[in-house]
This record gives sequence, C-alpha cells and structure tokens, in this order.
Amino acid sequence: MKTALTPALTALAAALALTATSAPPAAAATSPDGLREVLFVGNNWEGTADVLESSGALAKVGRINVVPDKDERLLEIHLNPVKLAYFLGIRMTVGEGHDQFVDDMYSTPDGAAVVVSRPSFADVVSIDVATNKVNWRFPVSGFRSDHMAVSPDGKRVAVSASTSNTVHVLDIATGRETGSFTTGDKPHENVFTADGRYIWNMAIGEVNTALDDPFFDWTKGDRKITVVDAQTYETVKVIDMRQRLDAFGRKDLSDAVRPVAFTPDESKLYFQVSFFNGFLEYDVATDRITRQKTLPKNPATSEDRTTWVNDSRHHGMSISPKGDKLCIAGTMDDYATVVDRASLQEGPLVAASKPYWATVSGDGKSCVISESGADAVTAIDFATGRKVASVPVGDHPQRVRLGHVAADWTGPSTTGE
Repeated sequence: MKTALTPALTALAAALALTATSAPPAAAATSPDGLREVLFVGNNWEGTADVLESSGALAKVGRINVVPDKDERLLEIHLNPVKLAYFLGIRMTVGEGHDQFVDDMYSTPDGAAVVVSRPSFADVVSIDVATNKVNWRFPVSGFRSDHMAVSPDGKRVAVSASTSNTVHVLDIATGRETGSFTTGDKPHENVFTADGRYIWNMAIGEVNTALDDPFFDWTKGDRKITVVDAQTYETVKVIDMRQRLDAFGRKDLSDAVRPVAFTPDESKLYFQVSFFNGFLEYDVATDRITRQKTLPKNPATSEDRTTWVNDSRHHGMSISPKGDKLCIAGTMDDYATVVDRASLQEGPLVAASKPYWATVSGDGKSCVISESGADAVTAIDFATGRKVASVPVGDHPQRVRLGHVAADWTGPSTTGE
C-alpha cells in the first residue's frame, strides 16, 4: 500500500531497550575499540540487511545476505511435509504472499557478526559480517521465529518462537540456549529491562485469520504480557491487559499488545494494540492504564479491518533519549508522527508508505522508521517532527536496530555489494 496522505489528513496537522543514548555524528562515530555504530535494516522479503550510518543522512555503508544457506534450508523444508506446510502458510498469511527471511537482527558486542531471526526458516543464525558465512544456527521450537531482544551487556539474545508459545534465550556468541520460558499465544515483542534483570514478552495471539470483528475477539487466543527473571527464566508477573483496559473504560480495544516503549526510568510503558490508531500509557508501579492517545485516521484507509496487515493499524514506536517525545508509526494510515509525552499532542503527520517500525538514531536526535511500502528508511527530527533524511533500502524493510561493525567495514568480502 503506497497511498499518500490526503490533504484532509495533512491538515489535521516517548524498554529502555528501545531508546538510544547520545553519540557523536555518524562520520565520527568510531569507538575506542575500533567499532563503528550503524543501523541494521532487515529487508524481510529480500533476505538482506542494509547497513547504514547511524545518524545524519543515513548513508549506506554496506549490505549483508542473511540467507547465505538458502538452498540448504529450502531443500530441508521441501523434504519435510509438515515444515513445508508451515513454510507455505507463512508465505500466504503474515508474509503477504512473500517468504519472511529476516524479522529481527542484532550485532555481537565485537561487531564481527549479526544475529538474525528468520521466520520462514524457523531459526536464528549468526552471520560473520566479513565473510557472510554462518557461524551458528539455532532452530527454534515450532515453525516460526519472530521478534528478538538483546541483553544490556550484549551477551544474550531472546527470540520469540511464535507457534510454540516459547521464548528462547541464546548466548549471542555461541548460539547455545541458556534458557527458555513459556508465554501466551503467539509471543511477539521482547524487551530486557535496563538493568538486565527482567525480560518482558508481549503475546499478541492469532493475527492471521479474517475473524477481525470485535464479536470474534475471543477466537484470538491467550494474549498477555509475561515478565520473567532474566537469570532463572521463572515468571515473576503476568499482566492481562484485558482487565486493565476494561477498568480504564476501553472494553472495545483489543488486548493484543504490539510494540512498546519504556520511559528511561521504566516507570511508564507505552504500548500499541491491534486495530487501534493510537497508543496507551501504563503505570508500572500502580499496575494500571493511566492515559490514552487516539491519533488521526487517514481518510483513504479502508475501515475493513480484514485488510489491515496482521491486525495492525499502527505498528512501531520509539521514545527519545530524554523521554519527552514518542515516535509513532501509523502503519495502515501511511504516516509517522512525533508526540509530546507530557501533553500527548502529536506533531506534523509525516507521509510514509506502510511504516512498520520505529527506532532512534545513534545521536538520539531522530526517530528512524522503516517504510515497508516504499522500500525506504526515513529519519524524523524529534525536535521539529519534520523529515530530515530518507534513503532507499531493500524489499520490505521492517526491523531497524542500532549495532556495530568494524570501523573499516564496507560489506562481506565474498558477496560484495
């Protein structure tokens, strides 16, 4: 969907794991250990990851093939009827007719590898960024891998296995499983707390059926937030947002929690839910929803909920380093906007084609969104709410994550650009 904002909508003119700390401009963003900060952009349908400067103009640094073992994986799948059925099912449902080759990615602390979750291959792999060779591979339980999160020290990565209601936690250097925990139906987003003590997982339930009318909400499964001890992987708390939404007076909203953003002090959690053009504020200490924000609808967007990708209306949010601004991706409404956290007043609606994710630039000045409908990545200034940069990337960019490569890296030697 590449519908531009209409004049009417234009006129209508922020997890710590999702924030970024201030850094020098990208041209000088080389750390004492010889690493360069970059943005990894996962091009889901293409099976590549573009590597961009982390700030400023977001200029391209290089590109990685994240499916170098594609032929081997496809042969393995086609020799197993059950795996093949799920592979084709992913293509025709969440993949919108395409294979899903990269959902999420993080670099290792030494910048030598990128760790990637690959939904269609139901695995997580570590790929050497210099040679494009697979260092290790971890097949997840079930038949599809999804969102990931990296621990604050960069040593572990948590990945959702969406068809087995499980989150695996892996040693990022070796791929060895350090533990796992069960969740609600279809685990999705994962977040480590800043001190590394807890992992929050959001289970979104079933998003691939056409039973999207509120009357059929009961068919969507067990949706909840599971908070676990990040050392023992024991559950310490389960948060049923259905109860909190009802108490807040929004029985009409879905309780499928999508992307989230913590304030820097982790006292507030902002979250999106299925089908809603907006977000809510949750107070962690009092365990209740305290505020909501409804954002503008694009008049050109169909009101037929079955046409919204994977039950999303808005999908993607980040928060500025100071915690004063939120950046929201209005996926099906074809815009992104910066929202003042104190007043919840949105800024300019920046036209964007099916924006699917939002993160923060390396210097902390901008929100960076993936425009999956335009194969581009765009930066929006937190201070002004205006677009400051946009660069083309590969087919259907989704997750965008800050990471590191060697200071002189320009791409794998075996594949080039």
